[in-house]
Amino acid sequence: MDNRPIGVFDSGVGGLTVVKQIVKLLPNESLVYFGDTARVPYGSKSKEIVTKFSSQIIRFLMTKNVKAVVIACNTVSSNCYEILSEEFPQLPIIEVVTPGVESCLAATRNKIVGLIGTYGTVSSGAYEKRLKAADPNIQVYKKACPLFVPLAEEGWVNNDVARLTAATYLKELTDKNVDSIILGCTHYPILKACIGEIVGEGVTIVDPAKATAQRLKEYLENHNMLTDNTEEAERLFYVSDKSHFEQICSRVLHEDYHAEKIDIEKY
Repeated sequence: MDNRPIGVFDSGVGGLTVVKQIVKLLPNESLVYFGDTARVPYGSKSKEIVTKFSSQIIRFLMTKNVKAVVIACNTVSSNCYEILSEEFPQLPIIEVVTPGVESCLAATRNKIVGLIGTYGTVSSGAYEKRLKAADPNIQVYKKACPLFVPLAEEGWVNNDVARLTAATYLKELTDKNVDSIILGCTHYPILKACIGEIVGEGVTIVDPAKATAQRLKEYLENHNMLTDNTEEAERLFYVSDKSHFEQICSRVLHEDYHAEKIDIEKY
C-alpha cells in the first residue's frame, strides 16, 4: 500500500474533468493538482515549449512526493509523453490518449469517428495513428477547436456564444456521418452539454477522462500502490495564475477548494 498522493496536471482547468473521474473511482486517494493557468493554452505552442512547461510541472509535483502522475492534457499526452517518460523513469506517468482510443473503439458502430482537440493534438496524429493501428478500416475526421479552451476557462459553456462556436466547428464532422466524437482535450467535457446539443443523440461523445481514471486504478492495483488511508483524502490545488480557477473548480467538482498560486518557472 502507498499513501502518497497522485499528481495531476493540465494547461489550465480542463484537467479537473479527469480529477472528477479519479475522485469518483478512487475516493480514498489524495491528489495534488497543478493547472498552468498563466500559460494556457498549450495547443498553439511548439512541442519544445510544451515539453519544457511539462517538465517544470512534474518537477514541482515531485516535491509533493507524488507516487504517480496523470497527464490530464491531450496536447502533452500526444506530443510529449515518451520524452517525459524518459526524463522521469522513476515515476509512473499515465496519459489520456490511449484510454481515449480504447473508449472510441468500443463506442463506434459504423467506424466513422470524429476527433476534436487543440491544434497541437490534432496535428500530432496520435489518436489517428493508434485508432488505425487497432482497426485499419476506421475513418477518422479531425477538427481543431481552439476556441473551446478559452470558453471553458471563462466558464462560457452553455450560452449562445458557446453554441454558435460549437455549431460552426462541428458541422464539418456531422456532415461526414460520424457516430462518435472523441473529446481530444480535457477542457472539452466542460462544454459536453453544449456539444451534445449540437451533434444530437445519435452521436456518442467519447470522454477519455473516465477511461484514464480506470487505467490509473488498474496500475495502482497491479503495483500494490493503492492507499490504505481510511481518513479523508487530501486534495491540494496549485496554479500559475488564479484567474477563474476556483469558480470553475467548484462548478466541475461540486465542492469549494482553495488554489495556491506558485511560481512554476523556478522548477
